[in-house]
Amino acid sequence: MKKTIQSIIALLSIVASLGAYAQKPSTELLNPTNHELVLIDFEGQMAFAAKNSSIIELRNNTALIAGASKIFNVPTVVTTVAEKSFSGPVFPELELFYPQATSNYIDRSSMNTWEDINAYKAITSKGKKKIVFAGLWTSVCIVGPALSAIAEGYEVYIITDACGDVSVESHDMAVRRMIQAGARPMTALQYLLELQRDWARQSTYNPVIALAIKYGGAYGIGAQYAHDMLKH
Repeated sequence: MKKTIQSIIALLSIVASLGAYAQKPSTELLNPTNHELVLIDFEGQMAFAAKNSSIIELRNNTALIAGASKIFNVPTVVTTVAEKSFSGPVFPELELFYPQATSNYIDRSSMNTWEDINAYKAITSKGKKKIVFAGLWTSVCIVGPALSAIAEGYEVYIITDACGDVSVESHDMAVRRMIQAGARPMTALQYLLELQRDWARQSTYNPVIALAIKYGGAYGIGAQYAHDMLKH
């Protein structure tokens, strides 16, 4: 009996140690409190020339990341370029989560967001060492702030499928250039799921599933199917 009890205690000790280890994820991973999101120039004029993905995919992926940042209360900066004179309003999907009437959009003239004093202050004042970028165009408006942030010691992540450019090559070369400088690439759906991380996190489960079903493409259809069929 004594040996049995000792064996159970030893087993519980192993399980406990495994659990403790599992609770220490990589510091490379994003969570709702260790980063900020910067959304750059998701405007009509900039989207017209985007050719590396379809406009439907680009809009859906924009919705995924904007919605994710809202669900998880991620500090978010939205910036536009020449909104009233050239580029036009932001995507409806971005406006849905960050209405311009209630959000502090920063309009610039500079192609590099990092060089605009108001945008720079807004980004660096968040107190986060990890910055996630997405926007239009990859080779200009994302490369500029990404390389600049890296040069100042920030950890930079790029949501590649929520970035658009005038050709597949220009987008791909821009992504390669940023990776070579130390940026971490990721996708919009990956961003959403990395923030959720655990389906037992009930406080965000329902809005995350709803966001995925609406904008998550094939994954969203799968989530809808599973969510409905599990009821039966």
